[in-house]
Formats: sequence, structure tokens, C-alpha cells
Amino acid sequence: MSESFFHTLKSELIHHQTFHSQEGAKQAVFEYIEVFFYKRERLYSANGYISPVEFELRQNAV
Repeated sequence: MSESFFHTLKSELIHHQTFHSQEGAKQAVFEYIEVFFYKRERLYSANGYISPVEFELRQNAV
């Protein structure tokens, strides 16, 4: 599972940017993990290709 995550991280973030400092790279990776990969925008096939946040909102509305 971690190999899959790091492959996705590299293909979606690392290979598309040039970082001018180590701090900039750290910040980009942090934002990718916190904002994109988890809970906010990442779509999951297990819940109908919607984000976990959207899935939870729909479940709570029922």
C-alpha cells in the first residue's frame, strides 16, 4: 500500500514541479497529503467515486 501511495505522490506532484528549496518541497508534500490525498478531493471507488467528505455529508443527510 505504501508503494502505491509513493508512486501516486511522485506521479501527481513531484514529477510536475521544480522545487527551489527543501522547505518548499516539504510544504508541497504536506499540502498534497493533507489537502488532496486525504478526505478533501481524493475520489474513492469504494464509495461511488466521491470524496470521503461528500460521502459523509450524504450519509448524514439520510
